Amino acid sequence: MADQSHSMSYNAGQAQGQAEVKKDQVMDKASNAMQSAKESCQQAGQQMMDKAQGAADSAKEATGMKK
Repeated sequence: MADQSHSMSYNAGQAQGQAEVKKDQVMDKASNAMQSAKESCQQAGQQMMDKAQGAADSAKEATGMKK
């Protein structure tokens, strides 16, 4: 009986350890995905700003306001 109890306790510890590892892996993947999304948004924002600046410069040139 003691051996069975020890075995069950050991198996429960193993399962808990495996769940902890899995949780850490999922958290790492989520963190990486968030970082990637953040970088993509920053790049998209920079591209939009560059295009807006280009449009503003073109408008200035077209109206003779650019010196």
